[in-house]
Amino acid sequence: MNNDSPARDNSGRALSWTPSQRELERQASRKAIGRKKALIATLSSVIVIGSLIRLIVTSPGWQSVKDTFFDWSYGGEVLGAVAKGLVVNIRLTIIAAILIGIFAMILALLRTSRSAALTPFRLMATAYVDIFRGVPLLLVILLIGFGVPALRIEGLTNSVLILGTTAVVLTYSAYVAEVIRSGILSIHPSQRAAARSLGLSSSQTMRHVVLPQAIKRVVPPLLNDLVALLKDTGLVSILGVTDAVRAAQIASSRTFNYTPYVTAAILFLLITIPLTRYTDRVLAKSIKRQNAQGAA
Repeated sequence: MNNDSPARDNSGRALSWTPSQRELERQASRKAIGRKKALIATLSSVIVIGSLIRLIVTSPGWQSVKDTFFDWSYGGEVLGAVAKGLVVNIRLTIIAAILIGIFAMILALLRTSRSAALTPFRLMATAYVDIFRGVPLLLVILLIGFGVPALRIEGLTNSVLILGTTAVVLTYSAYVAEVIRSGILSIHPSQRAAARSLGLSSSQTMRHVVLPQAIKRVVPPLLNDLVALLKDTGLVSILGVTDAVRAAQIASSRTFNYTPYVTAAILFLLITIPLTRYTDRVLAKSIKRQNAQGAA
């Protein structure tokens, strides 16, 4: 007999549930185990992290490293210039993210298309993805940044900011296209069949049935790509764009003190860590939703 089952009135309706003594004991046991695990985790973290910090601060070269990388007074002096450069990174990220989203969607739709007439475009999209996923972003930036101006074609821009952004868009579109394609392919074929049976065309099925579900499934990896995009915009500094990395490099070259690099890293962390935690939260919700659907 289940002592935890709710009591019922004469009409069979359930009254307010009251946990039994056994259930109360279970709850108390779970709380005790949770407290024990939390204590062990805290002690373990303190011992490991404390040992690492002690190893660093007691090393022979710590004072030299502290003066060279952690001169906070100098970091405060260059904070304004580095923060101004970070604004360039943020603007570049926003512009690139919009262009990447559009271009990657086109690539993903071409690669998942079943139309025979689009076969040559599908082959070109596949080749594009293979090439730009295989070439390091740094090389693409160098090739675009120095190669395009060398062509001397009238009408082509020589702006290093535009060229750098173009290189980032070309590379990241290949990665994001594969993420979107994986989301499209994850939709069960029965969804398409049901939509077609209701009279929807192939394009309407993709637009109203497949894509909404696919995009929802790949939101977490897309957010991860956004975090990586923000960090990789710092690579355009090799073309001379005065972003946060370039501003830190200029400040460091004047005094041979590398605190500006640490300052730039901290500013990036202030943006990327909240984005990363938000990504983890979205992923956890997505997993919970999928598990609930599976249980149903």
